[in-house]
Amino acid sequence: MTVDRMLPTPEAHDLLDLTSELATRELAGKVDDYEARGEFPREVLRTLGRAGLLGLPYPESDGGAAQPYEIYLQVLEILAGTWLGIAEAVSVHTLSCFPVAAFGSERQRKALPEMLGGELLGAYCLSEPQGGSDAASLTTRAVPDGDDWLVNGTKAWITHGGFADFYNIFVRTGGPGPKGISCLIADANTPGLLPQARERLMGLRSSAPAQIVLEDARIPHDRLVGGEGEGFAIAMRALDSGRLGIAACAVGLAQAATDYAVGYARDREQFGQPIGRFQGVGFMLADMATQVSAARALLLAAARLKDAGRPFSIEAAKAKLFATDVAMRVTTDAVQVLGGYGYVADHPVERWFREAKVLQIVEGTNQIQRMVIARSLTG
Repeated sequence: MTVDRMLPTPEAHDLLDLTSELATRELAGKVDDYEARGEFPREVLRTLGRAGLLGLPYPESDGGAAQPYEIYLQVLEILAGTWLGIAEAVSVHTLSCFPVAAFGSERQRKALPEMLGGELLGAYCLSEPQGGSDAASLTTRAVPDGDDWLVNGTKAWITHGGFADFYNIFVRTGGPGPKGISCLIADANTPGLLPQARERLMGLRSSAPAQIVLEDARIPHDRLVGGEGEGFAIAMRALDSGRLGIAACAVGLAQAATDYAVGYARDREQFGQPIGRFQGVGFMLADMATQVSAARALLLAAARLKDAGRPFSIEAAKAKLFATDVAMRVTTDAVQVLGGYGYVADHPVERWFREAKVLQIVEGTNQIQRMVIARSLTG
């Protein structure tokens, strides 16, 4: 299905055409193999970086492409429709570049061209095994020790863990609560920074996360991003944008599932006619298509607020909540349209079904999104 996109410039059209071409040429033939083997696609990401897709929303002066978020999110949608693991990796890398791009010192910012070009892959270390959604209660601690910070603790669910070249590590440098949290940026070869075995996931196997254990890890004092005690504010600002990225991934996944189910319903015949002509199936397809369009509209409306410099945090929470719930419903229905064939690996809908679930959890669970939205309504 061709999605009708209202794009502001010919350059944006060209960028989405390039993304579609790369998805077909570089992703489509590899996704099944990488997912089956659970292999992280580092070289594929490097290829996308060299094509300019890993720094899209950042200024050209920093090595980015200066694209509006509205366009960047549509790039993610296209990638997710072919390989969710790649789209999620691009989203996480873009998130990981934010602390240095927005708050980094002049010395730290010198690495931005390599970060935004994808030669240096980033990871975002906020969650902890016991903390879950309560990020403000994190316990990983950094204490001054000469010219270094001495860091001890464990980070959990770290996308790119063990493959990243740099890690944003949110640590406690002060007292309890959000104001005691700071952000450090550490190189992958930092002594005492120890990636653990990757998690065994239901889906997204090519991009499985890992814990990062920090045992007396020494991070130079000048790798503090922003000021001491500013880490939680940095983390939350980054997550607002990251939630839009996950919503875009959800829209792409749901669109792919809808397209596949529609194609199957046109070709599969029962009782002398294509199953799509039966009202029970046709109405299901109509609901799927409508939900995907609604999710995309909500996502792009939030992106336009961000691009206009207006508050968008609540709209990002709404988009993440709605789009990921839609992805779960639509992929479930796609399996149902295919019947027994939807439950076997010969068709991609079973993989999309497994992958959709994680989107309701990452970048803040959908229960957290509902809390954020409810508090904005009730004060």
